Formats: sequence, C-alpha cells, structure tokens
Amino acid sequence: MDGGQSGDRRRDEAGQFDGTGAVEQPNLVAPVDVPALSARFWVLVVATGVMAGLAGAALMALLHAAAHLTYGYEAGSFLTAVEQAGASRRVVALAAAGALAGAGWWLLRWWAGPGSSEVSTALWRDEGHLPLRRSLGTAVLSVVIVGMGASLGREAAPRLAGAALASRLSDWARIDTAHRRLLAACGAGAGMACVYNVPLGGTLLTLEVMLGVLALRLALPALATSCIATAVSWTILPTGPTYQLPEVPLSASLTVFAVLIGPLAGLLSVGWVRLIRTTHEHRPTGRRQLVAPLLVFTAVGALAVPYPQLLGNGQDIVQLTFGAQLAAPTLVALLLLKPIATAGSLGSGASGGLFTPTIATGALLGSLAGQGWAHLWPGPAAGFAVIGAAAVLAAAMQAPVAAVVLMLELTRTVDALMVPLLLAVTGAMLVSRSLDTPSIYSVRLPAQ
Repeated sequence: MDGGQSGDRRRDEAGQFDGTGAVEQPNLVAPVDVPALSARFWVLVVATGVMAGLAGAALMALLHAAAHLTYGYEAGSFLTAVEQAGASRRVVALAAAGALAGAGWWLLRWWAGPGSSEVSTALWRDEGHLPLRRSLGTAVLSVVIVGMGASLGREAAPRLAGAALASRLSDWARIDTAHRRLLAACGAGAGMACVYNVPLGGTLLTLEVMLGVLALRLALPALATSCIATAVSWTILPTGPTYQLPEVPLSASLTVFAVLIGPLAGLLSVGWVRLIRTTHEHRPTGRRQLVAPLLVFTAVGALAVPYPQLLGNGQDIVQLTFGAQLAAPTLVALLLLKPIATAGSLGSGASGGLFTPTIATGALLGSLAGQGWAHLWPGPAAGFAVIGAAAVLAAAMQAPVAAVVLMLELTRTVDALMVPLLLAVTGAMLVSRSLDTPSIYSVRLPAQ
C-alpha cells in the first residue's frame, strides 16, 4: 500500500498533493523508488542494526547515570527519586541542565562545524547525510539533560545516533542516494525500537513516518534493523513492556468513549503541533543560545516544585494515568503545563524528543475525560488513558498505523483495546487532516 497516493489524490509537479484536505508532508514527497537490494546492502542492514542497538543501549546507560548523579535514581520510578530529592534540588538540577544545554550545544556548533543533526532534515532535505561527530555529540547532550530532568523525550538521541551511524556506513560503502536514505531511516527506526523494546513499532515508524510509504521492499530492511537492534539491546536494557497496564476487559462504555474522544484528541494534537511549530520558529540564535536554555529550564524546575511529574520525558505521568492515580485537578494542571514545559524546552534551543511527551499529553486527556465519562457510564480507567494517548500520538505524528502498533507494544495488550483504539485514532486523524495539520516532525524542518 503506497502511503503517498491514497484515494484520488495524486502528486503534482511540485511533489505536493492536490485535493480537499490534503496535507503537504515532506516524508511523502521524498523519493522512495529504491532499486533492488543487493547482498552488499543487506550486510549494511545487519551492521546498522547491531550498531544502532549498541548505541541505544550505551545512551540509555548514560541517561541512567545522569539521573543517578542528579537525583540518586537507582531503578523503578524516576518520579519517586525526583520527589525524594526535594523541591530545591529540582530547581538547581534543571538550572544546571539548562546551563549545560546552552554551553554544550553552542560549543558543539563551534567544534563540529555547520550542518544539521536532525533526522527529518537529513531524510527529507539532505539525501540521508548526517554529520557523525555533530550527531553523536547532540545525542549525548540530549540524553544527559533528559536524565537531569529536562521535559523532553529520550528517543531523539538513539534515533539520531542510529541514523548517523547508518549514514557513515553509507559513505563508507559508497551507496547511492536512495539506498542511503533508506538505510538512514532504518537506523533511526532501529534506535527507537531498541530503547523502547518495540521492534514492530520501530519498523512502522521507519516506513510510515520517515519514508511515508508502506511497501514490502522497504519493510524487510526496516524490520530486520529494528529486530536486530532490539535483540542486541537486550544484553543491557530491560525486555519487559514500557508500561504496566492492568487487565482491560471488553467494554461497550470504552468503545463509545473512543468514538467521542477521537475528535477531541485530534483538536488537541492540532494545538500541540502548532505550539511546537511556534516555539521552534522562535529558537534563539547567536549568544542567546547560551542563555535561553538556562532561563527556560530554571522556570520548568520552579514549576516542578508543586508538580514534580513535569520532570523527565513523561513516562511516569503515563503510568500514573494508567493506574488512575491522578486526581482531576492534577490532571488539568499537567495537561496545561506538560506541553508548555516540553515546547518551551525545545524552543530554548535544546535537542530532545517528543514521542513520550506526546503520549503523556494524550494519556492526560484520556484520563481526565474518562473520569467524567465514568460518572455516566463506568468503564476501565486504564483504557480511557491508553485510548487518549494513541489518538493524540497518531494525529500528532500523522501516522495512525504506527501509533496503534506502538501503543500495543508499549503496553503488551491487544484484544480488548484494539477496536476502541482504531475508532479513536480514526476520529483524531479525520480532524487533524481536515485542518491541514502536518506532523510534529515536519514542522521542525528549517525554512527553505
């Protein structure tokens, strides 16, 4: 199934779609006509999977070390360590993370020279080229500040490292542009897959988000790199699900809720994407790059005094919503503050991911709406949160299939949630597409 030619839409000469409600997506206009895959290319696929798995495991070990040094974190809930560290330490830790981010990326630009270290830019604008030194330096800084409590996703670092290593392999092997782009996308998806233990989700992320097409020829190398990287990472990283979900029974209440929450999740995702675009467009330049992260991160640290859940990528927020452990006032506060903290941190010039913060935003919406819905028609609280998370993620990424599979892999649940998830995702996608909303990845592309 070609994700770039759905329905009666066709590419025009500029590579855009025509037709009502069409959305220009850079990943859909990138060339995906890849020639036959040679035995030599498959060797590169295996090598990319191995290196992405090792890089992902090493980066997660570095993140754990940063969290341990900052908050005394050992294992289990990061939020518990943050709460035990005390309010003043949160502010100091975030101020230190902001100072490190500002100085680190300013020095990195001076040391590594010009060039982009964004996976999306490399795949859709730069023919799969990524500068290795700059990319690995960015990845290291990113996981360190997330370990120190920055309100950003951890997946950006392994995605970037996997893509950069694949790009260097491509240069060494002197393969053509189409194969280089494919291998870099596979490396990025493999980096994502190994740190979350989601090999199928990583595969679909490669295809639906980074390449914009679901095709068998592209699926096989994407699946191979994600599976290899995940298996390699098992030597260090946990093999269980990211989120512990209580048993969710089949429920008519949950199904009707999914139909109703889908459009609302779509509207929230539209606002989320536009917030990311606005903050990205106003990222500081020059010497302001040294100061902006310090100011923004310190402000986030101050907000974390009453709301310690704001620190980190949002994984603990998601787990709390799955366990119905947050009261309605806290859900409202976090639903407002978490997106602002994440967008502000990204807009300050820091580098980080949006995957888990997006899931957290959707889970907060689902949990809050579910608490109200349960007064009318009782249903499983965990199901409400999962449905909200999947719907917002799908619309924000403009990748419905990848979002559904990722949520199922992250929670290791299928049966009872499958139909409600699909209904909610469909509603969210219809709303976001009708409003011509791009993805959280394409809005961060530099202006041409």
